[in-house]
Order: sequence, then structure tokens, then C-alpha cells
Amino acid sequence: MSKPSEWPAKMLAVIKTGNTAAAIAQIKVAPSVKELRQLQAAIEKAQLKGRWRELDMAIEENMALLAAPRLHRSP
Repeated sequence: MSKPSEWPAKMLAVIKTGNTAAAIAQIKVAPSVKELRQLQAAIEKAQLKGRWRELDMAIEENMALLAAPRLHRSP
């Protein structure tokens, strides 16, 4: 079994500080769609969805970009 990613938890901590610029910059270089989905779920669980419109849009846009086969990052 693979070890769960720590990236979503770290990103949620950055988001909770209110530093949306740093969060968006990190979202643009997200490791995979899986991590972005986990982050999106964590944001919803923390009831932060909709609080920062730019952040929600960045997550959705980057999930779409990473879903394209040519943009997957190699491990």
C-alpha cells in the first residue's frame, strides 16, 4: 500500500492562514488530480468552500489541466 499524501493537509494549513496567493501558487504545481480532489474534500469538510472564489477556481482549473494526458507530471 502506498503512503497517503501529506500535500492536501499542508495545503489546508496554508489556506487556513488566509495566504491565498501562496495556496494558489502551490495548487498550480499540484502533484496530481488525486491530491487536488483530496484538498477539495478537505476544504469542504472544513467548511471553507466558497470563502475564497479565486482559490476554488484555481483548484477546478488545475484539475481540468492535470486531467489532460499530456500534462501529467512524471514521478
